[in-house]
Amino acid sequence: MLRTLFLLIHLMVGSSLLAKAQEPPLDDITAEANPYLLLDKGLQFRITENVNALYNFDFEKAERGFRVIQYQYPDHPLPYFLNGLSTWWKIAPDIENKKFDNRFLNQMDIVIDKAKKVLDDDPENKEAAFFLAGAYGFQGRLLSERKSWTKATFAGKNALKYLNLSRGEEELNPELLLGDALFNYFSVWIPENYPILKPVVALFPKGDKTLGLQQLEDVAQNAFYARVEAQYFLFRLYGAEEKQPYKALAITEYLNDKYPNNPYFHRSYARQLYTVGRVVEAKEVSEAILKRIDEKWTGYESNSGRYAAFYIAQFHERINNKEEAKKYYLKTLSYGEESESQESGYYLYSLIALGKMANEDKDKKAAKAYFNKVKKYAKRKHPAHKEARDYIKKNKL
Repeated sequence: MLRTLFLLIHLMVGSSLLAKAQEPPLDDITAEANPYLLLDKGLQFRITENVNALYNFDFEKAERGFRVIQYQYPDHPLPYFLNGLSTWWKIAPDIENKKFDNRFLNQMDIVIDKAKKVLDDDPENKEAAFFLAGAYGFQGRLLSERKSWTKATFAGKNALKYLNLSRGEEELNPELLLGDALFNYFSVWIPENYPILKPVVALFPKGDKTLGLQQLEDVAQNAFYARVEAQYFLFRLYGAEEKQPYKALAITEYLNDKYPNNPYFHRSYARQLYTVGRVVEAKEVSEAILKRIDEKWTGYESNSGRYAAFYIAQFHERINNKEEAKKYYLKTLSYGEESESQESGYYLYSLIALGKMANEDKDKKAAKAYFNKVKKYAKRKHPAHKEARDYIKKNKL
């Protein structure tokens, strides 16, 4: 539950900085220089290609461009933050992988140091506060994933502190709109879904879920900087919370087309195809994912493989091709064990499917072993646990 709270903090303060991939109008580039580098139209134009490369998982190209900015502006937090974002997207496809943790946290520490020096010289500098809010927000999100609650709490409090300091600058409002939208939505969603956190969320301003969605739609359609991130959160909300899977599908299809090498968008598109019942297309997209894992494409790993193998298995089971279905359910288990995701639904329901197949083949020993694994890994209140118990009892395994 606390992890969810820190996810809210991350959403509020970190995400607005993530997407600068929309090219600014050429006629704005020669406008008078803005006192904040974040709003420099010429710089935005120069880094568009690099930020797009980041989203498309061409990290070498992205980071090469960010190093140039770092050389040009060595005392500004922006280039260091962009390098940190590059590392964040290396983490994003498999949030449980700790390989990049130290690098990412150190990069955010550099952003914090640079921004604090700016703020020391200019206590009213909204841009510096903005970067501090973003860096602390990202640290809080990752530390909460690692269950480092004391450090995460410290980061979260600082994120909220600097978020408040960054407000009130009219020119920066478009940059902050995505964070405001997500705050409006999740500050209501959290107490609805986690009543124990109501006292904590009560410390925040009152949100408005409907307004939050409207703001996200506005950013997704009209923003230059935050359009991609708004789309990213919209498809997650439409798919999981708002029960509007066709809206989620449309967004994931667009993102997958625009950033075809992004494994997170790739598997999200497969998931939405599966959710709306377009199983043939889900199978084809999933096969491409597995092929890229075998070919060791950047960011394609066991977590994405677990999704893809399950969708392919489901397709073959629906057309009564049990041997192929069994093959891909076993692949789902293999990928799940590699990513230590034995408690995930895809892993558990693969065990159930394999257990039923074994029982149909009169192999009661194997069937019982599969269902006992479900009971081992699933929490007792999980539907898979109940299904396993009921099946064992009904079939006298």
